[in-house]
Amino acid sequence: MTILITGTSAGIGFTLAEYLGKKGHTVFGLSRKNIDSPYFTTIPTDITNNTQVQNAIAKVLSTEKRIDVLINNAGMGMVGAVEDSLQEEILQLFNLNLVGSVQMMSAVLPKMREQKMGKIINISSIGSEMGLPFRGFYSASKSALDKVTEAIRYEVSPWNIQVCALHLGDIKTNIADNRVKTKVSEPYQSTFNQVYSLMNTHVQDGTEPLEVAEYLEKLLAKKSWKAHFYFGKFGQRIGVPLKWILPQNFYESLMKKYNKLD
Repeated sequence: MTILITGTSAGIGFTLAEYLGKKGHTVFGLSRKNIDSPYFTTIPTDITNNTQVQNAIAKVLSTEKRIDVLINNAGMGMVGAVEDSLQEEILQLFNLNLVGSVQMMSAVLPKMREQKMGKIINISSIGSEMGLPFRGFYSASKSALDKVTEAIRYEVSPWNIQVCALHLGDIKTNIADNRVKTKVSEPYQSTFNQVYSLMNTHVQDGTEPLEVAEYLEKLLAKKSWKAHFYFGKFGQRIGVPLKWILPQNFYESLMKKYNKLD
């Protein structure tokens, strides 16, 4: 298969690219940094720049006859109180987490329609299913991607193109180094510091990226997809069905305990 993965300079994206390349797939990694790997080819690309996206796809198709899979992995985190967040920070986040992924889908869909098949995985978060304290805009950006995923499934199904959102829990990566961290004002400082410390602990105790790659490989082998798949530790995955069935106030009380806000 010919597989395109965004955000392959580090973390989950790098692990996915090397893992799938070792399995014999032709893998192209789209990231702003040029990464040397014997298992995949990097095409330096800023996915928020549509001209660069179109050029990257043209480069792939100059050597490959098809595009079988797109994995929209590139993204960034953002932490801080809703009140303190600046417009430019919010727009930067949505431009990468939502608009960049949409531009990638739009770029590969003509080829997938032509070949009458294709698979697109949008990497989302378990946190997209609920508003997380001091991560409200991150949750919102991934939730927006989820709804676009649901919508596009209807639109591309006549061409046997499958799309899903893969919601991940905390994965052990260096995501903390690349988060947008807003200036936190005094009323929130103490609570934020407590939650932020816990947040980083959850990441350090998170699932290994290799486990994500192994799960994703099984997902690619499935003949049909649901709109949403969830992968991570049980304590995080269980938060999704509980959100669906529990009264909101009771659910919020559980979330406060989980985040040590009670």
